[in-house]
Order: sequence, then structure tokens, then C-alpha cells
Amino acid sequence: MRETWWRHAVGIVAVAVSLFPVWFLVSAAFSRDDSVSGTSFLPLHPTTKNFTEIVRNRVPDPSSTSFVESHFLRWFANTIGIATVTALGTVVLGALAAYAFSRFRFRGRRMGMLALLLIQMFPQLLLVVALYLIVLNVGGIFHGIGLNTYGGLIVVYLGGSLGVNAWLLKGFFDTIPSELDESARVDGATPAQIFWGVVLPLAAPVLVVVGLISFVSTLNEFVLASAIMQTQDHFPLAVGMNGFIDQQYGQRWGPFAAGTLLAAIPAAALFMSLQKWMVGGLTQGAVKG
Repeated sequence: MRETWWRHAVGIVAVAVSLFPVWFLVSAAFSRDDSVSGTSFLPLHPTTKNFTEIVRNRVPDPSSTSFVESHFLRWFANTIGIATVTALGTVVLGALAAYAFSRFRFRGRRMGMLALLLIQMFPQLLLVVALYLIVLNVGGIFHGIGLNTYGGLIVVYLGGSLGVNAWLLKGFFDTIPSELDESARVDGATPAQIFWGVVLPLAAPVLVVVGLISFVSTLNEFVLASAIMQTQDHFPLAVGMNGFIDQQYGQRWGPFAAGTLLAAIPAAALFMSLQKWMVGGLTQGAVKG
């Protein structure tokens, strides 16, 4: 009985600690005071002006009586578009690579998987300069994937996410009996039909997990996006919102918190709608023998 009580107490404390930053963000979003020090546990004078300023793309400039354009809606649309394309591309490319490593035996297979794993060990900051130069030079030939283009940023994200996702997907594909492939091959199915019609439907739970992780990671990514995107119209939300907490917009923590809450809505809605798939993808294999 005492052990059960302690477990409940520890669980409650863990939930409270994890939710405190979220509650602080909510309090700052509805507070009239734009400073961090002025934010209290409960807003003393609740207001929705921060949300109104963000949505209308007009934030008062503290240094004058004029307004500055925040481009929030444009940043929000950029982020959703980039995250969606990146998530879909990550699922398709990761599934193709994982299927090859799981089903086929070829020279360099083990070294290829080891290389994908080792690449993920390098900190992201070490790659910024190299990726910047690569995108800069490639953009001179293929303008659609150069600097300050959505295509260039998406290609960088796809390349960075391939390694760990290929390993995750391969582990799940290994649980799918190869006899299913052989049965489909006997029935006259082509390799493409086996992959798209037999293997992928069984791997749907883990594909959902990979897609959701990729979507959320892209929403939160800042370092690479700040290096590749150079104009405000092309900024994703993380880069654009950074202007509210540096000197560009005069340390506007209220609009920053409001924008952050609005940005969390798509990820939360996607998580709730795909929750049952995530449980299966993280805890179960494809086929129980």
C-alpha cells in the first residue's frame, strides 16, 4: 500500500514538473507584461492582445509609436508546408532504405548501416558550415535547392533524418516474416507490389511514428533553418519568432509566448489523432507469431 502511494506521488510530481514550463508559457501569453520577470503563476490582468497582435501581423514597436510586421501567418504556413513535405519524404526514403537493409543481402550492407549510425553521432552545429557551403554551391547549378529556398532546406532535413529512421524502420521490418514476401512472389507480385502492397501496410504503425517525429522535429528546428533561410518571407516559424526575444522587436515575450502556443496546435492535434498508431509502432511488432 505504501509503495503504491509513493508511485502515485512520484507520478504527480513528475507531471507537475513537466507541465510547469507549459503553464508558464500560457501565463506569459495572456499577460499584459512583455517581460519574463513580470510573468506570474497566474496572469494578474489577463488579455488576448498578444494573440491579436500575432494573428494580425502587426506588433507595436516599443521604441516608437509605429508597428512592425511580424509575418507570423507566413512563417506558420512555411513551417507547416516544410514539416509536412519533410515528414512524407522521411517516411518514403526511410522505408525504402530500411526495406533494402532488411530484405536484401549485398556487399557493403553492414558497413552502410554502420555509417548511417555513426553519422548521427556528430553534433548538428559541426555540420552547419559544411551544409551551408554545399547548399550554396549546389544552388548555383540547381536553383530550386539553393540558399533561401524551401527545397534546399527540405533536402537538408531529409538527409539528416535518414540514418536514425532507417535503423528504426529496419528493426520493425525485421519482424515482418519474409514468408509473406515469398508467398506474394509466388502469386506473381513484382518487387514493387510486394513493397507497397504487402510490407508497407503491415508497417503502418512505425511509419506513423517516424512521420510524427519528423514533423515535430522540423517544427522545432532552428540552427539549420537560420543558416539557410535569409529573408523574412522564407523564414520558418522558429527563426521568425526568434525576432521577438532579441532586439529586433524589443524583447516581446508576450507575443512570443502566444505564437508558440498557436504553433503547438498542429503538433498536438496530429499527436492526438495518431495516438493509437503510435502505441502500436513503439511497443509491438508487425506480426505476432
